Amino acid sequence: MEEGRVVNEYTQDGTVDLKGKPILKSKSGGWNACSFVVVYEIFERMAYYGISSNLILYLTRKLHQGTVTSSNNVTNWVGTIWITPILGAYVADAHLGRYWTFVIASVIYLMGMSLLTLSVSLPSLKPPECHELDVTKCEKASILHLAVFYGALYTLALGTGGTKPNISTIGADQFDDFDSKEKKLKLSFFNWWMFSIFIGTLFANSVLVYIQDNVGWTLGYALPTLGLAISIIIFLAGTPFYRHKLPTGSPFTKMAKVIVAAIRKWKVHIPSDTKELYELDLEEYAKKGRVRIDSTPTLRLLNKACVNTDSTTSGWMLSPVTHVEETKQMLRMIPILAATLIPSAMVAQIGTLFVKQGITLDRGIGSFNIPPASLATFVTLSMLVCVVLYDRFFVKIMQRFTKNPRGITLLQRIGIGLIIHIVIMVVASLTERYRLRVAKEHGLVENGGQVPLSIFILLPQYVLMGAADAFVEVAKIEFFYDQAPESMKSLGTSYSMTTLGIGNFLSTFLLTTISHVTKKHGHRGWVLNNLNASHLDYYYALLAILNFLNFIFFMVVTKFYVYRAEISDSIKVLEEELKEKTSNQVIPRD
Repeated sequence: MEEGRVVNEYTQDGTVDLKGKPILKSKSGGWNACSFVVVYEIFERMAYYGISSNLILYLTRKLHQGTVTSSNNVTNWVGTIWITPILGAYVADAHLGRYWTFVIASVIYLMGMSLLTLSVSLPSLKPPECHELDVTKCEKASILHLAVFYGALYTLALGTGGTKPNISTIGADQFDDFDSKEKKLKLSFFNWWMFSIFIGTLFANSVLVYIQDNVGWTLGYALPTLGLAISIIIFLAGTPFYRHKLPTGSPFTKMAKVIVAAIRKWKVHIPSDTKELYELDLEEYAKKGRVRIDSTPTLRLLNKACVNTDSTTSGWMLSPVTHVEETKQMLRMIPILAATLIPSAMVAQIGTLFVKQGITLDRGIGSFNIPPASLATFVTLSMLVCVVLYDRFFVKIMQRFTKNPRGITLLQRIGIGLIIHIVIMVVASLTERYRLRVAKEHGLVENGGQVPLSIFILLPQYVLMGAADAFVEVAKIEFFYDQAPESMKSLGTSYSMTTLGIGNFLSTFLLTTISHVTKKHGHRGWVLNNLNASHLDYYYALLAILNFLNFIFFMVVTKFYVYRAEISDSIKVLEEELKEKTSNQVIPRD
């Protein structure tokens, strides 16, 4: 009993301290460690959105780029921001571990932010001021200007590639999955993680955007850089409390070995008894704090990789059952990943076309002018409210009907968000149609003048976007983390970020293609530098149709999705606890 009590004082999920030694539960992890991670995220999000939210206006007003060019440059950069986490996940899982990958990447991130602040501050690193309504008539930025500016932006992007997939995973690692109490706390971690993100975002979209528009770009970029430096110091301060998971080898190599072995043995017969398949001893996994996974019939072709033919024991010819099942799980999530690409492309509109629409409208409240990019604040506020309402009320109400500790499944939560995205684009199309009608009535089509409508007519599409994010984005992060095998958590987390990256590139592709196609045969085109002469209403209607088709695709792929076995089992345990809790409660009757 005494030995068992001592063992239970240490974490059981394979986490260790920074020196690689077993770590006590009482002196590490939990919300004590997560508090540093959450506060870090507040300042880091302030830094990132302090740059990205208003970037399209800097490209337009200071570098003199047109609507399509500036929008695409924003989405290409943001797409890179969200794609590079694949590289960061690889380095963390295969070589350095999450902590050191994060620390090194943070230094690169800070270097990029510092160079970016320098590029917007020095007159020699940007073209001269120009007040032409059509900015394409102004002097273009030189190669030097663009090289320094984009060099800084993409250095920053490289740094975020190492921080994004690892910081949320580091936070989730502070809860021991083998401890029922800590596992319960982990269920709400991602909701509060997103809450911290949007506190930082709220400050960036309100205060920093206002400073950039009304005080100057130098101070507007220097403050996010300072915020990032503070966030890194805060994270480092929590080092003694963190639990760490040791790198377990490249997930890409492991998956490649399984796929290659299955292809090379495609003629091999799979035995009906799964016990005949090759597997490592249970002790091998227990030493690493991992779970051995039994063979499943799904994606049966990959089971050939663990058929022992006695010809060779090479890793490229033979893989254990657990590695095969881990590979299956990562592959099973790809259709879900694909179904979240269209909504990710919709999110890209917040920092591009939505902002350009705001420029054309009346932004005055008395003597105060609202920065067009600051309307993104309402996305943040809407999401904050929806996340809290969801976590505190919706989940508890749904638990009574579904007996699911999450209220509804993660995929059901994503599905609700996809429906909201359809509504968003319909509302955006109707709003833009109204704006164009008023512009025509006041003779503002050709001169591109300000339309006598309040910028707040755009508010519904911003508020709905926040509501959609509360369902899709939160559930997406939690889904890919939960469903990823234990040895591939960073890669799983990078899946959710990859969807945003590909979504931004998809937005670039759609905008470029539609702009080009609609200009053929002498037509004016749907997206022009003069939005009063454009047809963004048609473009948004097309996006609504794409969202509807995507929702149908999502319904199909979720019908065939199989949840990871260990997660399903742990959820069942929590369901039983929930039933016991509710059965013990006395419900008063009227």
